[in-house]
Amino acid sequence: MTPIDHANEVISLVRQKTDRAILFYSCGKDSEVLLDLMAPHFKEIVCVFMYFVKGLDHIDNYLQTAKSRYTNIKIMQVPHWNLSRALRIGHFCVANTQVKIKNLKDIDDLVRFNTGIDYTFYGMKQADGLHRRLMLRGYENEAISNTNKVYPLSQWKKADVLAYIKTRRLPEPISYTKEAGNGLWFDAKCFSYLRTHYPQDLEKIYSVFPLSRNILLKYDEEKRIQAERDESN
Repeated sequence: MTPIDHANEVISLVRQKTDRAILFYSCGKDSEVLLDLMAPHFKEIVCVFMYFVKGLDHIDNYLQTAKSRYTNIKIMQVPHWNLSRALRIGHFCVANTQVKIKNLKDIDDLVRFNTGIDYTFYGMKQADGLHRRLMLRGYENEAISNTNKVYPLSQWKKADVLAYIKTRRLPEPISYTKEAGNGLWFDAKCFSYLRTHYPQDLEKIYSVFPLSRNILLKYDEEKRIQAERDESN
């Protein structure tokens, strides 16, 4: 069975039980492929985007593109579970010890409660690492947990994902760096990308995490020092 056949089989198994589904949608390549696979099968798909800073133009534009392409989806934006940790410990901001620490299960449970949908889909793959491989191989069809979390891309590799995007002519997923692929984080290369392409969004991040301005200050200084060394050699 090919990876795409396996994915379609897993989706079909869930579709036999419900016509509504939740998809945790990161705007990255895996969740983009998964949405395209799911869209023909379900009456309604609630795409959940977890944000660190709400209202970033490049994110909202991408979500709107998805909504225009698939008429049976709804977009729900919720705070990323890791945001609670960042705010509580003061990660590039003033610490707020009143913030309650959350995890992914908390977000999953909340979305299920608010939507009344029992099945949540994720784009995780066995190829992502040993932990995920061991986890997914313990599930029904290596893809469906006993808590109704579903991983249709379980048997896919990165090459399968990229080939599918090309074949289906899907929009290019958000990618901040060649190394990371996707996922907004407090990283110099990620911030450098935003400074070049979406400076207004970088300023929005600074408004919530003011101390993160130091990331690019340090990055630029290190590049300047390295350039001087290269010149002297």
